[in-house]
Amino acid sequence: MGLFEMTADGELVPVPSSTFAAEQILERADLQRALREHIAALGEDLLVVAEEFGDFEVRRRIDLLCVDRSGRLVVVELKRTEDGGHMELQALRYAAMVSAMTFEQLVDTYQRHLAQTDPENADGARERLAEWLDEAGGDSAVIQRQVRIILASAGFDPQITTTVLWLNDIYGLDITCVRLTPYRIGERRLLDVQQVIPLPEAAELTVQLRRRETAARAAEASSGRDLTRYVIITPSRRTGALPKRRALLALISALHEAGVDVARMAEVLPGWPRLLPVDGILIGEAHQETFVRAHGSGRQLERWFFESPIHRDGRTWVLSKMWGADTVDALDALLGLAPTPGYDYEPVGAQS
Repeated sequence: MGLFEMTADGELVPVPSSTFAAEQILERADLQRALREHIAALGEDLLVVAEEFGDFEVRRRIDLLCVDRSGRLVVVELKRTEDGGHMELQALRYAAMVSAMTFEQLVDTYQRHLAQTDPENADGARERLAEWLDEAGGDSAVIQRQVRIILASAGFDPQITTTVLWLNDIYGLDITCVRLTPYRIGERRLLDVQQVIPLPEAAELTVQLRRRETAARAAEASSGRDLTRYVIITPSRRTGALPKRRALLALISALHEAGVDVARMAEVLPGWPRLLPVDGILIGEAHQETFVRAHGSGRQLERWFFESPIHRDGRTWVLSKMWGADTVDALDALLGLAPTPGYDYEPVGAQS
């Protein structure tokens, strides 16, 4: 498409794009510094914790190292060239190198960064970082091994875009490509920032499809029987790999603790009723007896989580243990009710 100026008489006049070289915008001194100070241009959930980060045994430096609110590190690689060079390969190396970073190491890194950019607040690095990661556990947050990558460049060679699409689709990586295009209108310099991979409109669909494919591959590897397990992710923790019934219970319990209405969760679950209530705050045999009276003696009690009842507004709810091919549909439906970002799940292969 392009950038157009709309004149007073309704005409659309194309504004020709420029180049970083023509505008004498340097990669590190100008572009990197500007994005460091205004990182929200690349993502609202980013906090810059280091610039030119190079705590490696090899002489490599990450342009900008960030962390998002879920506790995932984000490697930002910048180029002002039209083809992007080999930035995707560099970023993959950097991501691997920082993937084992702990919260304490991140605090040290951020403190050094503030000492250079905001020395008056360097001593408060831990508190500022803990506040940023509040939804992930504050100063008890566990920095995730999965590292996001953002590639920002004036352009991308087809080899880069093909590689990124393949890595995201087949291996479930989280790599974003952002195209940076400078413009000049009179004495004003403009920067157009456009996410090109994945397309913002298709990002959520891409995530859902990736989860389904991962689950399908894990099920296929289980010799015909779906033994896929799921890690449930909340803003404050990650579970271990859980059987499907336990994964659903963990997600429902987490959403209940976050204030999501249990009746609404029961409505969105697919198939026959699998989250059923009885009146009263009940446990044990009293709960089972009331459940049979309310829902019929034909229901096999061992197929319900009576050991983990959910109490809400004077009622007691119990979840079924019987889940099959619609587990992913149920998890996706429940995620749609999450009150804040940070809730998710990851399918993993069968555990021995």
